[in-house]
Amino acid sequence: MPASNGAGRRLRVLLLTPDFPPAEGGIQLLLSRLVSCLEPEVEFRVLTLGQEGDEAYDREFEAEVQRVGSASGDRRLAALRLNARSLAEARSFRPDLLLSGHVVASLGAMVLRKLLRVPLVQYVHADEFRVRAKLCEAAVKSAEATIAVSEYTRQMCLDAGADPERVEVIHPGIDLPPPPSYERDPRPTLLTVATLLFRYKGHDVMVRALPLIRAKVPDARWVVVGDGPFRPALENAVRAYGVEDAVELRGRVPDSERDSWLERASVFCMPSRLPAAGLGGEGFGIVYMEAAAHGLPTIGGDVAGARDAVRDGETGLLVDPTDHLALAAAASELLADPARAREMGEAGRAWAERHAWPLVAARVEELLRRVAG
Repeated sequence: MPASNGAGRRLRVLLLTPDFPPAEGGIQLLLSRLVSCLEPEVEFRVLTLGQEGDEAYDREFEAEVQRVGSASGDRRLAALRLNARSLAEARSFRPDLLLSGHVVASLGAMVLRKLLRVPLVQYVHADEFRVRAKLCEAAVKSAEATIAVSEYTRQMCLDAGADPERVEVIHPGIDLPPPPSYERDPRPTLLTVATLLFRYKGHDVMVRALPLIRAKVPDARWVVVGDGPFRPALENAVRAYGVEDAVELRGRVPDSERDSWLERASVFCMPSRLPAAGLGGEGFGIVYMEAAAHGLPTIGGDVAGARDAVRDGETGLLVDPTDHLALAAAASELLADPARAREMGEAGRAWAERHAWPLVAARVEELLRRVAG
């Protein structure tokens, strides 16, 4: 549990976010773990959207959670309801500080900041700059402090006009698994864990690289964990390149099965690239850090937040995410050299330990108290 930073009192924080468990996702995980780690040193009230299974989740959660509307319907209308409700919650809770977990919630947060004279801290992740540029600009200019999840995201804040002194990079945290055994599956295995929702995750480039990888490592296979609307296109590509016998599309699996693959695989690969607009993409890429925590060397795209998550040449390799030849060369290199792969995996585990949630939460708490004070 992080220390109270010598302040001697509980800080009251109203967290406004459309994204929160039991829904899955990187933002949901980040915010829920942050609250869990800081309670009871910091008193939170969470205002978020309703969703299936939320009553059972909220009963067990450490902090008070208030829900409005539904995340399953029109997202714009739901966001408007969330922002409208924020005024009543702020008057009821009387927070010392507002924490906007997503720029969508900044509309209400910015009004509350002026109306109630309560300081605002804004979390930014990256992809919101692609779809809500004007709102991002207003939020990062208004907030007393902005938490950027990577140097890439910080630069997007500065490009939007944020005061450099008010933007701080704090990487997301992770829940550390037990130390890895490094007893990998005998078959050389490349692993990707990502929803099949966005093409920029790089599944298409992996398919093109796979025949070249198998030319050097004939028994190599690619295991894909995750599901989504992009799956039919991926299945068609696998057939078109004639690599059906080397690909396992596992779909959405329980956490225990995902963790088992992270323990068994040889190399983690997710060559994410920038979306077509040239903005957004991986704000940080927490899955790279999760793979590293299991002792896996990681291969990522040499763009965006992956540059923070993967230490090139130390915990893994960064490649041009649009170049299947470069990806094939990197993957083949690590599959053919288990000693180097293990060395990178051990460095990755040490890197992940520096991102354990208690350490990350302590940094966030220090920032929140400094702004509130």
